[in-house]
Amino acid sequence: MYNKKHITLKHLLINNQKQIGLKFYPDKVIHALIKGLPNPKWSEEFSMAYIQNTKENLGKIFKIFNGVAWINCHHFSSKRSNIRDNPKLNIDYFRNRRLKKSYRTCPESYLSKLEIKKYAFNTAKTYIQCFEKFINYYKNKDLLSINEIDIQKYIQSLIRANASNSAINQSINSIKFYYEIVEGMPNRFYSIDRPRKVQKLPKVIDKSDIENMIQVTKNIKHKCVISLLYSAGLRRQELIDLKISDIDSKRMIIKVRNSKGNKDRQTLLSQKILVLLREYYKEWLPKEYLFEGIRGGKYSARSIAIIIERAAKMAKINQKVTPHVLRHSFATHLLENGTDLRYIQVLLGHNTSRTTEIYTHVAVNNLKMIKSPLD
Repeated sequence: MYNKKHITLKHLLINNQKQIGLKFYPDKVIHALIKGLPNPKWSEEFSMAYIQNTKENLGKIFKIFNGVAWINCHHFSSKRSNIRDNPKLNIDYFRNRRLKKSYRTCPESYLSKLEIKKYAFNTAKTYIQCFEKFINYYKNKDLLSINEIDIQKYIQSLIRANASNSAINQSINSIKFYYEIVEGMPNRFYSIDRPRKVQKLPKVIDKSDIENMIQVTKNIKHKCVISLLYSAGLRRQELIDLKISDIDSKRMIIKVRNSKGNKDRQTLLSQKILVLLREYYKEWLPKEYLFEGIRGGKYSARSIAIIIERAAKMAKINQKVTPHVLRHSFATHLLENGTDLRYIQVLLGHNTSRTTEIYTHVAVNNLKMIKSPLD
């Protein structure tokens, strides 16, 4: 018979002390067993029993309730693992900044944990900036004394300041990183409300517009940048990280390494692009990365954005074109040409087909077959 008895463990902070919260439905057996735990107490604020958070006490909980009740640790233990293959993160810049004395900086424990977890630099930068904005909002408050009400008030201040949903979610993630990962209290703030997710359609331009962008671009290096972003469906950072050795002309593939989500994948190498790349290589002679700056090393993200903006302007395209618009266009045009959605998912490096399915909403090949009632 199914055992309905279960206890959910939660992180609590009471009088600045870490506690193990035990949430359960009223039950005489569980009540009696809880009395056998070391110095159990009841919290009116959280409406649950609690004991001091120690390794020994956690072990006693499992031992006492073994075979009596199921212990739900979903809100208590973190299953996140280190991101193993990202290059070593160096965020010494944030340690060595010159700031006003009154400015509250990110704790060293926060910076160290980002390095240990090998977060990507851009993600670490966003987390640090967001978290510092938060802790300066509560400049004189001890971090461990901040509660869910305080965080909700801070989120409301961001909403009043017209912050985007993305910015609000990044702030929440940076806050939860501190309490869950740095302080080891997973899901302490499990009831923080997030903005409702807005499903926006990807921006796409016509294939002829992209061909015009490539045609009007005379610089061979810039022409290759535009062509590769579109023909291979690359993200801007993936293009920046491409090495000469990642272009496999024998198998006609491009190896994309350590992309979003720390995944490797392969994508298409167009025959036309290969011809362009060989011409570019002879003229520019890059040493390690496929596209390098004047002083060597990786090409800058801003330079790529400028290349796309200028090409779109010269091609007289009446909408903003970004590197990601070219990636969206790559996926949409493949779908319109009859490519299976599963293959597109693999080429783009999406975790699930649900992410890729958004392109079915902007593909127009099937819409053209539908006759308007007015016609």
